Amino acid sequence: MFTTVSCQLPTDTMLRLVQHLARRGGTQDISESITAAVESWLAAESEAPPAADPAGVRGYQWKTLFLPEGTVLRSWSYGEHNYACVEGDQIMHEGRSVSPNQFARSFARTARNAWFDLSVRRPGDKHFKIACRLRQELAQEELAHRRSRLAGAEPGPPPATATPPSAEAAAATSTTSLAVPAERAPVSTAPQPRPEPPEPRRHKQDFDPGWDLPERRKFRYRAEDIAY
Repeated sequence: MFTTVSCQLPTDTMLRLVQHLARRGGTQDISESITAAVESWLAAESEAPPAADPAGVRGYQWKTLFLPEGTVLRSWSYGEHNYACVEGDQIMHEGRSVSPNQFARSFARTARNAWFDLSVRRPGDKHFKIACRLRQELAQEELAHRRSRLAGAEPGPPPATATPPSAEAAAATSTTSLAVPAERAPVSTAPQPRPEPPEPRRHKQDFDPGWDLPERRKFRYRAEDIAY
């Protein structure tokens, strides 16, 4: 069942809407125009990330986390809470501008990590959340948005691959190979060449041109020849 709810608009806004519809011409229903405008605004808001600033308001940029104006920061030290608020583009605590790290160390005697020490409540949040959790949620949303964009992209053509032979072609090839035996290579009957004789042994005079004396073994005498 389609139901409607009445709402109030400022007179100036209503007159501007009527003038805009009159300039466009034609018969247009004011209720339908207001409904279309609200739906268009809701669609634009849903596309923006939760931590974005579509209205262009001021705020403090803490690394990857944006803290719009009106955000409250809370720390816990020695049994009590301490608060700071984002005013304009600065984080104000007790009338002075501080950074998240300075605010986390204001009431501590040791070093503190602001991401794990501070809790944040932005305008529109119902509860405080630890800063590191907000940073992690923002990173997960950006990763999911990137994956959805990659999934929406059209896949490229598949890589070209060799087409495997069909079963019929493989069967025909195997049948042909079995039916026709492979031809043997002809046996050569030509006489084999004889091996070349080994190279004669070379003597020292062949290597040394200055050696021209005969070998000593040609002038040896037997023992029985010496007696005569």
